[in-house]
Amino acid sequence: MALALVLDCAGARPSAAEKAFYRDADPWGFILFARHCEDAEAVRAVCSDLREAVGRHAPIMIDQEGGRVARMKPPAFPAHPASGEIGKLWRRDPEKGLEAARLNGRLLGSLCSDLGVNINAVPMLDVAAADANETVIGDRSLGDNVEVVASLGRALMEGLMEGGALPIIKHMPGHGRTTVDSHYGLPAVSASREELREIDFKPFIALKDAPIGMTAHVVYEAFDRGRCGTLSPIIINDIIRGEIGFDGLLLSDDLKMQALGGPIGERVSGALSAGCDIACCCNFSLEDQHEAAAAALPLEGRPLARAEKALSDIHDGVLRKDTAADYERLAALLASPPIA
Repeated sequence: MALALVLDCAGARPSAAEKAFYRDADPWGFILFARHCEDAEAVRAVCSDLREAVGRHAPIMIDQEGGRVARMKPPAFPAHPASGEIGKLWRRDPEKGLEAARLNGRLLGSLCSDLGVNINAVPMLDVAAADANETVIGDRSLGDNVEVVASLGRALMEGLMEGGALPIIKHMPGHGRTTVDSHYGLPAVSASREELREIDFKPFIALKDAPIGMTAHVVYEAFDRGRCGTLSPIIINDIIRGEIGFDGLLLSDDLKMQALGGPIGERVSGALSAGCDIACCCNFSLEDQHEAAAAALPLEGRPLARAEKALSDIHDGVLRKDTAADYERLAALLASPPIA
């Protein structure tokens, strides 16, 4: 039985020791980073190695948003716009903005699925606050308007699935107010329950039918002053599962981030006991991965059912031999002038 873990290999391809560990530990899935994505053949090769190690067609994820968050980079791969660029287009021309969001999602989905990657951590539904951290939010956000974020997020999500990859809505229940980068510290949000419900939660409610979601390493002081969302049963059970109504597969955000303290095993067990279905352990050493595996739970019961339901939503997608015309259309849409 697979463990409730997502892992990655340290080099461009897994070492013999990593393969042996993956065979024995059997993590549910894997995630790729830039070091795995030198070119298309490198991506296909590492996907094949990882799946061969566990003896099944394991899910493989990537964080390919577009803009500055892209593991597959030009010139080996086509450039995609940051989500904020699509949000700017919507403000000039809402109809073209929606078309661009769906087309961008479909192209991202096709790019991923053609290479063997079947899950992409898109769309980001965090509503940007005026003072939000530029690195964490900035042009990664679709905008500062709840309805726009929800509409464009829906178009991106549906386009990605048309392209053959599963989306992940993130970062639940909302990362858009944070002034601290959770890679390096623990953000805390002091907004009231009413403010969070009126703004931050709403895009996730609108897309609660998404197959996969991801938590936020953020302390929501109005609900749980002592624990960040990823480690909070209150945030996961009462807010994400309860108020938002999300019943899809819930992944933790990366447990390597410095927002979280304590030993690796405690991070993994904390996230899973709080209610995350699967713990994402990115850029861990092999020693850390062993510690994560020792603390992880087998994927069974309701988490297993959610995982199986999510994977059942993958289809072959709208793969085309020549996507040049679609990329040209996307570029033309983004360059569109304001409506006169």
